[in-house]
Amino acid sequence: MPFEPLSPAALVRSDRWPRGATGLRYGGDYNPEQWPREVWLEDIALMNEAGINLVSIGIFSWVLVEPREGEYDFAWLDDLFNLLHDAGIDIDLATPTAAPPAWFWKKYPAARPVNREGVQLSGGSRGIVSPSSPEYRRAAANITEQLARRYADHPALVLWHVHNEYGAPISESYDDYSVAAFRIWLQKRYGTLSGLNEAWGTTFWGQRYGEWDEIDAPRLSASVTNQTQRLDFKRFSSDALLECFIAERDTIRQFTPDIPVTTNFMATNCLSADYWKWSREVDIVSNDHYLVAERPDNHILLAMDADLTRSFAGGAPWILMEHSTGAVNWQPRNIAKTAGELARNSLSHLARGADGILFFQFRASRYGAEKFHSAMLPHAGTDTRAWRDVVELGATLARLASVRASRVRARVAILWDVESFWAQDLEWRPSVELDHRERIEAFYSALWNRGVTVDFAHPATDLHGYDLVLAPSLYLVGPAAAANLTDYVRGGGTLVVSYFSGIVDEQDAVYPGAAPGALRDVLGLAIHEFRPLRENESVDLSDERSGSGWTDDIRVSTAEVLSRYLDGPAAVGPAITRNSFGSGSAWYVSTRLIGHDLDSLLGEVLTSIGMSTEPMPGIEVVTRTSDRGDFTFVINHTNADTTHPATGTELITGETISDTVTVPAGLTRVVHSVPTETA
Repeated sequence: MPFEPLSPAALVRSDRWPRGATGLRYGGDYNPEQWPREVWLEDIALMNEAGINLVSIGIFSWVLVEPREGEYDFAWLDDLFNLLHDAGIDIDLATPTAAPPAWFWKKYPAARPVNREGVQLSGGSRGIVSPSSPEYRRAAANITEQLARRYADHPALVLWHVHNEYGAPISESYDDYSVAAFRIWLQKRYGTLSGLNEAWGTTFWGQRYGEWDEIDAPRLSASVTNQTQRLDFKRFSSDALLECFIAERDTIRQFTPDIPVTTNFMATNCLSADYWKWSREVDIVSNDHYLVAERPDNHILLAMDADLTRSFAGGAPWILMEHSTGAVNWQPRNIAKTAGELARNSLSHLARGADGILFFQFRASRYGAEKFHSAMLPHAGTDTRAWRDVVELGATLARLASVRASRVRARVAILWDVESFWAQDLEWRPSVELDHRERIEAFYSALWNRGVTVDFAHPATDLHGYDLVLAPSLYLVGPAAAANLTDYVRGGGTLVVSYFSGIVDEQDAVYPGAAPGALRDVLGLAIHEFRPLRENESVDLSDERSGSGWTDDIRVSTAEVLSRYLDGPAAVGPAITRNSFGSGSAWYVSTRLIGHDLDSLLGEVLTSIGMSTEPMPGIEVVTRTSDRGDFTFVINHTNADTTHPATGTELITGETISDTVTVPAGLTRVVHSVPTETA
């Protein structure tokens, strides 16, 4: 189905924020069922010491609430609710539907998920069964209703947390229920078999269908399975998971219509769900984020994830539902965070729009797969740097309470379309180096290093509020998105497009004529042939830059050539172009630029729109704005003190800043500048 932009009403969710605390939300997952009750009492006292005001409970507790089908035990959960409420701690209650009980797996074997290789998966882990299973949907709705009925009027309940990380660890199931549901989904999308056959190009390789029940899920086959079928199955799988969420949400709303409902996204790290579509269905966007510990630039990837989450929220405040105090257990190396990193990570999310800072989890687990995952309270207890950092962060967030409900404003947007990524990542593309994630990270990182705040946007949504839009990797561009991007440039916007973008339509069919079919006119050029490079091969450009990975054989029509290839398979031909189109301009970059070369090019683009900036590696600067003034976050990720122009009150130290704020190595400063008319 075509993308439907968020309505203005959907962009304003502040009225759905959890009731209660007037400051920022602070806390994390709490799984007390692992511990005797005396430990609960100790934990809750420590939560108060740390300034925690919100905990997520019940996420994996289905079997404890419903030990046998239709039999319920709420005594332990009632006790926990009351203990937390008496301590002044609010509750984010989860529906435990990410962990069906052993009795469910035994009684309903047809609901078990099946992977693409045809292997039926068993229980004993975490994760959903077949999302299309009627047995699962019925059982999930039932446990959700039981919880909603029981706790609807409890004063500690301020937020609902449906399921957990939809799409992880599995996103597609090839079981019989899913195949049947896929056929129904296809009938709604295409209407007729002839429409489907046309969209999928089934006349090629003799794949034409004569009956709906001839269509299977795109399992492994002798060669490459029909790629549009695979793309549609990803769309269907995202929608099937979303149907599960909506069913639970709607059940909850029957009993607590005034309490917001969320589910935790995994913004940049999980491509199994189309979060643009999902974001229209949650009351508050929430997200889980974990650093890629071994990458030295992981703080930049954190910022990217936070900016994308804020964009899914339409700019409204959002909740960081999970991140880690230190090491995580599922990466190749269990690398701990360095001194000050916990605070920097948390405050970076806050700077980029999160009004709730939560961790996984409060007390470290002694058992199971996540026993080596860090926690707010580590195995070593309270006499640890980790616990001291947690307590200090709680105090810092209390000092930053006035930041709540302010907004981040961005003049630059990067286009993000998971359907395009799904399509590009399929087999038999022109080069193994066509990595959509790499290009987006490269463009985002160059802007981060220049202190440029970035929104992400779907290519079919209104872009006219941005001075600059970048398409680092946009292989699939449907007609609506193509028209939208053209209108954006014609109306005065600046568009920068990187290679292998605009190639196919929403059915993964190549546009007629030369590439990039969807963007050919706005870019003012035609690509006669893709000319990817060999591994480790590079090419020199006439502007003293160099490229790698990819080149194009370009013929310009109306575009101005800014640089040419000096060597390589596209030698003498255009490498970087700019096309004046209507009142705006569209740049095309036909090779992979990295480092200084990409930075200097984006610097030229920014200068052309009046946003001259200088690189400031390691220094993160973001401003949140409200009618109370500006809140400028300066986060120092380096080993040396830095300064930044600012005037106002520094909220963490209470210092009055008259000209320049000094930010010690590894620390953060937040300067509140009051509007002139109210100063």
